[in-house]
Amino acid sequence: MAQLLAGKTAIVTGGGSGIGKAIAVAFAAEGCRVAIAGRTEARLKETAAAIGKSDGKCTPVVADVADEGQVAGLFKKVHAEFGRLDLLVNNAGLTQGGPIDEMSFDTWRKVLSVNLDGVFLCSREAFRIMKAQRGGRIINIGSISTAVPRPDAAPYSASKNGVWGLTKSVSIDGRPFGISCGQLNPGNVQVERFEPAFQPGETMLRPHDIARAAVYMASLPPDAFVLSMTVMPSKQKLVGRG
Repeated sequence: MAQLLAGKTAIVTGGGSGIGKAIAVAFAAEGCRVAIAGRTEARLKETAAAIGKSDGKCTPVVADVADEGQVAGLFKKVHAEFGRLDLLVNNAGLTQGGPIDEMSFDTWRKVLSVNLDGVFLCSREAFRIMKAQRGGRIINIGSISTAVPRPDAAPYSASKNGVWGLTKSVSIDGRPFGISCGQLNPGNVQVERFEPAFQPGETMLRPHDIARAAVYMASLPPDAFVLSMTVMPSKQKLVGRG
């Protein structure tokens, strides 16, 4: 059976754990050469080792997506190694929040810097490469919170709404150059960083479920793309739980 992403090269941010790790593993299983970025070297190496055991190709790169210089270095390294970039998955994110009247400006800025600034910085670098090669695809990991936020999650919700605006803008700007950009919005997913926000009894997806959706988005032919996709548990009670 033919691999859906054979011969392609991808960068997945936040690739050391959770949804990012699952997407990196799934892309590699479909023949994609994957570079994973994150701030924790040990986690990146664990993902790379897991991919390597299945004969997949994975390059771990320590980089903070909120740091302009580190993002530039990440894309320069990947482009130098592979010669092209077909896919970017903007997955890295933070979930800090709290009552807005008690929230520090530092918390607000920290979440926005990763969740929104990071998506801009990575998309800009990817766009430059993809424009020169006349094609590519960007997939932004959003959230159900784009539409219906959780309580005490102002910076997270604001950042994901910003990502949705950026997704549409990049999609329009990329059309003349064969670049598409879409957003994948997960509902409840069993990942460590979200656990404090969940209520007892809430139904969950696994990171693997989101990865399958990402593979579908990534594997469409150049003349088709998914602008927005929401994947949530079939028994999730409230749309705002994501």
